Amino acid sequence: MANSEEFVQHVLDLMAPLGNVQARPMFGGHGFFLGDMMFAKMGRDVLDLRADDGNRALFEKAGMEKAGKMPYYRVPPEALEDGDVFLEWAEGAVAAARRAAKSKGSKSKGSKPKKAPKKQPQPK
Repeated sequence: MANSEEFVQHVLDLMAPLGNVQARPMFGGHGFFLGDMMFAKMGRDVLDLRADDGNRALFEKAGMEKAGKMPYYRVPPEALEDGDVFLEWAEGAVAAARRAAKSKGSKSKGSKPKKAPKKQPQPK
């Protein structure tokens, strides 16, 4: 089921202090991106924020459940009513997305350095 445009806009309004957040349609829902980093997702008007070892305990302490197999947790309902509270949760999700991007970047480079290209023989 699709998200309501009103809820998507409400969440974008709450995220405005983070910068230029974009909501992109994905898999029948939306992904929320800051630059090329997805830090939140929404499906059926339920918002989930990215979590990792740096912020997962906050979600668990608030009694929020993990959203499937992905590293996202439900947002506490009261956070959707208070912009300052929401911003704290969202900043944690952005930080988790940055850590994941940094980790992914270091893994994708591999352990072997790239070889320099061979010099082409020059005509004399």
